Amino acid sequence: MTSPVQSAEPPLKWAALAGVTAALAMFGAAQGLSSPLFTLLMQKQGLSPALIGLSAAMMPFGLVLSASFVPTAVRLVGARRLAVACSLIGALCFMAIGHLQDWVGWFLIRFALGIVINPLYVLGEVWALSLAPPSRRGRVMGVFNTVLGAGYATGPFALTLIGTSGWAPFAVGVVGFLLCAFILHAVSSDLAGFEDDGQSNGGLLGFAGMAPALLLAVLVSAAVQQSTYALLPVFGGRYGLAEAILAALVMALSLGNILLQIPLGLLAERYGGRAMIIVCALATTACALLLPLLILTPLVWVVLLVMGAVGYGVYTMALVELGDRFKGSVLVAGNAAFALMWGVGGIVGPPGAGLLMQAIGPLGLPVVIACLDALLVFFALYRSSVRRRGRA
Repeated sequence: MTSPVQSAEPPLKWAALAGVTAALAMFGAAQGLSSPLFTLLMQKQGLSPALIGLSAAMMPFGLVLSASFVPTAVRLVGARRLAVACSLIGALCFMAIGHLQDWVGWFLIRFALGIVINPLYVLGEVWALSLAPPSRRGRVMGVFNTVLGAGYATGPFALTLIGTSGWAPFAVGVVGFLLCAFILHAVSSDLAGFEDDGQSNGGLLGFAGMAPALLLAVLVSAAVQQSTYALLPVFGGRYGLAEAILAALVMALSLGNILLQIPLGLLAERYGGRAMIIVCALATTACALLLPLLILTPLVWVVLLVMGAVGYGVYTMALVELGDRFKGSVLVAGNAAFALMWGVGGIVGPPGAGLLMQAIGPLGLPVVIACLDALLVFFALYRSSVRRRGRA
């Protein structure tokens, strides 16, 4: 017998959700390709880990600067037209990167990419959260991030097949963005716009006072993921691994998303997103500590699969909690704040990890990951105790 809560829920719009998910997967393929591609190319040019990490931070720096303007851009241009336009500009940026083949120019264009992909992040996730019924939000977001993770995995996998020479790897990025634009345009009539519902949310700063632990979770997840994607090839290279293996290590991280995001989403429905944030952060810490011990053994593939799932799982759990707690314009403001914190995490993570690797060697990467996730666990537990005392 159907429960009253379930019967009150609107039906899931499968076509619209599938279109948004497929479009973001194409976008994810371009993104998943970019980090290991630029790292390997810059290593061939003899650049230091710190400079490689700084280059990786340019895209999230663009995310940070543009985050507060996304809600305004949505109101002025319209959500659907904005998403399609940003996809097309992303394709042009990838063409420019391939044409220049110059690391100084890459800094500027990767910054521009951060600006134009921000609406894709915000709108794609808000569309998915809005389309998901509350009782199935965990599994829906698990499927959403599984497919997105498959897109990310496609990028590094393509790199293992085509290498880093010539136009071929850049063409993969261009095609990914063009397919994203095409799919979003095809399903645009099924996607609702986001109208101001009159709720007072105080913008991005106001949301920070409502959910500081969620924003820290996003920052940590971004710093960990982007540091790992950008610097894992450097980490493995210090242990003498071949270039093809280095690209495959990054692919293993993305495969973790494909295999385990749906189970994590189901666990979030049962235990709550807040509790699962802590579980994922603890598991990421354990994987980081095991990484230098197992890097030259077959068990490293298991560690990376789990690490990729739970490291990004912190973000998935934060999204589930965001959708459970907030609605309407507050949800849009919250997701824009998530984009801002994702950018901040990407700015502080790769350069910080790169500098520490330069100072103490390859162990700098797992040390940064473990410390960030430990900080998240302590703060999340503290905020939970504050909320419990507030209800007492």
